[in-house]
Amino acid sequence: MRLPVDEDRLRADIEANAEFGAITYDDPEKHGRTNRTGSDANRKARDRLVDRMEAAGLDVTVDAVGNVTGTWVADAADPNAAPVASGSHLDSVPEGGIFDGPLGVYAALESVRAIRDADVEPRRPITVVCFTEEEGSTYGDGLVGSTAAVGERSVEETLALSDDEGETLGEALSRIGYRGEGRIDPAGWDAFYELHVEQDTALESRDADVGVVTTITGITHCEATILGEANHAGATSMADRTDALAAASELVLAVERAATEIVESASSTAVGTVGSVSVTPNATNVVPGRVDAGIDVRDVDGESIETILGTVRDCLDRLERERGVDTELERSLDVAPTPMADRLREAAHAAAADAGRTVIDIHSGAAHDAMRVARETDAALLFAPSRGGISHNPLEWTDWEDCATATEVLAGALARSSSII
Repeated sequence: MRLPVDEDRLRADIEANAEFGAITYDDPEKHGRTNRTGSDANRKARDRLVDRMEAAGLDVTVDAVGNVTGTWVADAADPNAAPVASGSHLDSVPEGGIFDGPLGVYAALESVRAIRDADVEPRRPITVVCFTEEEGSTYGDGLVGSTAAVGERSVEETLALSDDEGETLGEALSRIGYRGEGRIDPAGWDAFYELHVEQDTALESRDADVGVVTTITGITHCEATILGEANHAGATSMADRTDALAAASELVLAVERAATEIVESASSTAVGTVGSVSVTPNATNVVPGRVDAGIDVRDVDGESIETILGTVRDCLDRLERERGVDTELERSLDVAPTPMADRLREAAHAAAADAGRTVIDIHSGAAHDAMRVARETDAALLFAPSRGGISHNPLEWTDWEDCATATEVLAGALARSSSII
């Protein structure tokens, strides 16, 4: 079964969405947007999605945290059967690309249209999903809508999340007209598929059309605090210093070294990053007295993450002994590696074979809503190629033909999954 999608229609949807929060550049290669949850751009993007869903004959609902769903029930479908769902998000990071998120939402909608246009009659309903605040650029720490959907954070706690100005998510959703009722429940879905741009170069380097994700990486965030003694940069001898930043520099290198050693010895997919550093008092003529460092460790192998974190703790203990600093380590985020469902991966491979497309198995180094949904039902994540692997950047780009090809595989997988009772 092959379900050709309308590339022009898909492109028109993504380009129209890209206009909401669009940023103008002199460089024609740049296509950026800033679409923060609760912004006017976000409201317009949601409004257009709802219009396009309704035009395609979908029944649209909005839940209490702003998650938007549109459900199509074919004439032959059992309206009471658990639906097959697919989607992603519309929000962006500041000056993000135009494909990250919207491709998954509009590919899901285009898949429904392709299935309908081909006169295929699925036996299950198909639901298109747009999750709220996946990026975490404005509220929470990412995957906000899907986290609430699966009950890992209550609706009340989710609505109480606030931005830098103190406005809560609930207030923002009410202001733009997208604070609905109830809570979508992925546990009631038979399956969930998410299509996303890869944000890496595996597909491009291997000349593959689509990636079928085996496992979404586990993620751990830690905040390390190193306390030294602030003192005069000119009057304090080198022997009398307790320099928090000098100590922190050893921590940064220890994280890099630990992750590199894991890659060489145990798991090629491990990564470790110190991505944020706050220095106090942060003055050129003062020996730093305090450093707060944000550490990000990821891998599809949970043991590798623990090994790297063990090295971090050992490094902090050593710094206390050798440099006289005090240290603290708080583990603020801990998400286990998430395998994708075998039956959905098999459906995606079969759909690709039907369409004559080349597919490779691949892991995801980034978090996606599918990893939350996988807590409650079978989930799958598909990738379309990214030019140069660039993402969260105005230079993010996926060729329109590649968007359509990946959507064709998604449509085939949805058709297969929704035709089985």
